[in-house]
Amino acid sequence: QVQLVESGGGLVQPGGSLRLSCAASGDIFSINHMGWYRQAPGKQRELVAHITSGDGSTNYADSVKGRFIISRDNAKNTVYLQMNSLKPEDTAVYVCNAYLLPHGLRWSDYWGQGTQVTVSS
Repeated sequence: QVQLVESGGGLVQPGGSLRLSCAASGDIFSINHMGWYRQAPGKQRELVAHITSGDGSTNYADSVKGRFIISRDNAKNTVYLQMNSLKPEDTAVYVCNAYLLPHGLRWSDYWGQGTQVTVSS
């Protein structure tokens, strides 16, 4: 059974860094792309960053460009989000997403449980 397992969330001070990881496991034939979304109280859910498995092309929310870096390890079916120069506004639940093809099934979106990131002094 396919699942996404996230790790790396926690409490950091403004200006600090944090690295999130998300590993997709199960009977997976192929992954098209993986990414991170976030949602905070009073804000709409937004796509933070996205990366394709094919050519590694990326896109970022304007609010995190220049501060966050998304990367992937295709051999491990894992995506990472390196978050630098963190701001209190980055506080949110970060959720991993993958669009993948399980063996014998169809292309589908899968979601992790989410990990809390809190930026505060």
